Amino acid sequence: MAQAGVLNRLIEELMRLPGIGRKTAQRLAFFLLKMDDSEARGIAKAIVDLKDKSRFCSVCNNITEDDVCEICSDPMRDRKKILVIEEPSNLLAIEKTREYKGLYHVLIGALSPLDGIGPKDIKIDGLMERLSNGHGVEEVIIATNPTIEGEATAIYLSRLIKSAGIKATRIAYGVPVGSD
Repeated sequence: MAQAGVLNRLIEELMRLPGIGRKTAQRLAFFLLKMDDSEARGIAKAIVDLKDKSRFCSVCNNITEDDVCEICSDPMRDRKKILVIEEPSNLLAIEKTREYKGLYHVLIGALSPLDGIGPKDIKIDGLMERLSNGHGVEEVIIATNPTIEGEATAIYLSRLIKSAGIKATRIAYGVPVGSD
């Protein structure tokens, strides 16, 4: 039956998304099937537009529709500090706090030798190029995720950055001392 094949194809495609198993994919597929045509087409168009119109910032690897993202283009940002993060979603979370006023560098991943991901597979070269171009960066704050891969990336970056003569710091995480 043609419809069942189309439905099964959608379920299989939805299962490719992170955190989506078969049951969730089925639930989403049936939800989409019940939607008005205009709503379903709106979702499809948003996905196509995302792929067609977005790219990574040529400076920091944030997601943007322009060559350079809004953050890198903002003259009010503190250009002496760069916060290094793994993914654009990390940037969104930090920006939501409205506390950090410096620049970012998104690695688009973390070192993971067991998965075959080395320094050339993430955007470390772009960071080192930014640091060597004499743009006055005084401090790089490493905010990789608190995972084995994130820690390995932080240690590797810290050594590279310090060898370039720039201060490298790591954000603190964990349970505060004295908390109950």
